[in-house]
Order: sequence, then C-alpha cells, then structure tokens
Amino acid sequence: MLFRLLLLLVAVAPYAFADVEFTSPSAGATAVGGQLLQVAWKDSGTSPPISELQSFQLFLCAGGNDAGSFIQLTSLVANGVFSSGSASSGTVPASIGASVKNAYFLKMISAGTGGTVTNYSNRFSLSGMTGTFPATVTTGLSGLSGTDGPATENNFAAAGANAAGAGGPVAAGATVPYTLQSGPIRYAPMQGKPGTKITAKNASPQYPTSSVSIAKTWLPTPKAITTQTVSATYSTSSHANTAAAAPGPMNDMQKYLARWRD
Repeated sequence: MLFRLLLLLVAVAPYAFADVEFTSPSAGATAVGGQLLQVAWKDSGTSPPISELQSFQLFLCAGGNDAGSFIQLTSLVANGVFSSGSASSGTVPASIGASVKNAYFLKMISAGTGGTVTNYSNRFSLSGMTGTFPATVTTGLSGLSGTDGPATENNFAAAGANAAGAGGPVAAGATVPYTLQSGPIRYAPMQGKPGTKITAKNASPQYPTSSVSIAKTWLPTPKAITTQTVSATYSTSSHANTAAAAPGPMNDMQKYLARWRD
C-alpha cells in the first residue's frame, strides 16, 4: 500500500501547483545597501502555478508582518515577465532605510488571467544603509522575532470566481458595470461595431457621468492591476475608394482661365 502511495506521489509531482518562493536573499542573510540586489525564486508548491502567471512587480519593503505595519520602500522591478526566467535584480538606494537586522523583505505582485497573488520573502538585513525608518516601520519591527515575512495574499481564486461563467472569465466579468467591479482585474465589454450609416441627430453620452470628489487625506493603494476587454466577435474588411473625387467650386483664377479656354 505504501509503495502504491509513493508511486502516486511521483506521478503527480510534475503537475504540482506553485506560486513564488524566494530563494535569494536567503532568510537572515545580509546584503549591501546602495548596490544591486540579486533576487531569485522558485515554485513554492502551492496554487496558482507559475505557468499561469505572466507579469510581476517587485518591491523592497521594511517593517512588521501585519497589514499597515510595513511600507514599500522602493520598486526593484516595475514591469517584469516570468518568461524571462526565475531571477531578477534592482538597485537599493542606501538612503531609503536604516541598517537594522532582518528589517527588510521582498514583495512580489504576480498577475495572470485568473487574478493576482502577492508573495513575500523571508527577512534579511542590509548593511551600509544611511537613512532612517518612519514610525510605521519602527513600530512594526518592535517585538518582532524570527525571519518569516508576511503571509501570502492569494486573490487568484477570488478573481476567477468573480468572472466565472459560461461566456468565459472576461466575457462573464464584463457583464458587471465597470464601476461596480472589485478585485485586481477589471473587465470591460467588447468594443462596439461601428454602423454603416450615421443616424444620430444629437450627440449624447453613452454612459452616465461619474461623481468626482476631491481627496482631503491620503488615498489607499489602488487594488486594480489591469483591465481585460472582451475580444471582438466580428471581423472587418476594407478596400480603396475607387469613386472619383467630386469637383470643388472654382476659385477666381480658375474662373478666369476657364473664360479663355479654347
């Protein structure tokens, strides 16, 4: 029985689901601030599979593990793609933080057709840092022990459920008005097909106007990552206009020459 179980585990191993698990910097390691920080990752063994993730953003963070107790210090990679491999790098300015043991960790927001997943690395240190931490980071680090980073934020399944339906993820999600949608991926309906004749006599907005209010405090970080539009189900063709141009009115010179034409 045990032998059969082992065979089953070996058989399903190649199909294991996995998001991102950071391998470098390692837990408790010390990197040098003000220089290029080398980052590497591998499959973590949990869903979603990296094969379903296309792009990512990579940030350097500092602070505690709870939401609101840490901040993003700098962006290391603004527009990364997983097809480029499982490693990247970014420069860490020495002035953005202090040299505090295990104060730093990485944050990667990965996006795919089913949503997003946010992975955090283990904690590590940066030497040679010349800056200071704000109160949020200092408070978050107080009483913190170990090298574990924040917990993974997996919105992949939630985004897929929000858009599930017979018409597919994008088509189903697009049936909900854009302003009422939530989640990291928003869905837009298919672009309308232009008519063959102009029938409208008066111009009017296609959708009602939106209310606008001026922010008086700091706004929260936007949760929407991207918008997906339903693919067009119609095709178009074009050809050159073979009709002769209509003659225009003659100017004074043309009228003068026409008078003396043989």
